[in-house]
Amino acid sequence: GMKDKNVAGLLSLFFGWAGIHRFYLGQVGLGIFYVILMPIGLSFLLGLIDAIALFSMDKEVFDEKYNPQQKEYRGRQDDYERSAEKRRYRERAETPQRRDTKPPQRQQPAVSRANNDALKNKGILKYKDYDYDGAIADFEKALELNPNDIAVHFNLACAHSLTENADRAFFHLDRAVALGFTDLKKIKEHDALAFLRVQDRFDTFAENGFRLAPTAAPEEVPATTPASTAAPIEKNTNIPIPGGDLLDQLQRLGELREKGLLSEEEFVSQKRKLLG
Repeated sequence: GMKDKNVAGLLSLFFGWAGIHRFYLGQVGLGIFYVILMPIGLSFLLGLIDAIALFSMDKEVFDEKYNPQQKEYRGRQDDYERSAEKRRYRERAETPQRRDTKPPQRQQPAVSRANNDALKNKGILKYKDYDYDGAIADFEKALELNPNDIAVHFNLACAHSLTENADRAFFHLDRAVALGFTDLKKIKEHDALAFLRVQDRFDTFAENGFRLAPTAAPEEVPATTPASTAAPIEKNTNIPIPGGDLLDQLQRLGELREKGLLSEEEFVSQKRKLLG
């Protein structure tokens, strides 16, 4: 059977004078020799030396010396594991791959959201820095990652309005409302959307729940219309007068004139209406 290093050491320490540890380790001849040396007391000293040697011996060295069958077993185990590994490798190599196996799906929702937020924040910074074209470019890239981002659609509507691109501004405002934008008061009062509010079609747009008419479906709107090539803006003689007290209304009319959204004649006409 298997020999235990600690058991052999204890037998040597307490019964080494009788050679018991040698019998335990299968060394019968040495065990008899120790018995012969018992009368002169030399076996006691040998047993003590053997005990020290056994306790300090490395277990692998002990097994190699006194448990050779364990080494043989380990060798067979290693051979078995190597054979099993080779067998699995051959099975994988010989198994034909199915042609209809689908490649693993790309799962990047978190990354896409992070990129979308990064582009959105870049666009907002450019927007605040009056770089409306740069903001529009970043917002468009953000939409490629999340076409249903309500905030990005609204921001694009504001940026296109400030660059006097009415078609794109109406398109993105329509998409924002369709996707769930509910702050309709902001559409009526936000300064960035003043250009839209002076368009002839804004009243129809508002009456339709701030949605484009079916004849102006989103797919019919050109993808991009640079402000420099946009059609000339037709001035609206029935410009809605901003709400608020008289001084505030006059100030808002002055701002619209400075932005070129009101001609001098329209400004005078609206001013007369307020003061009349």
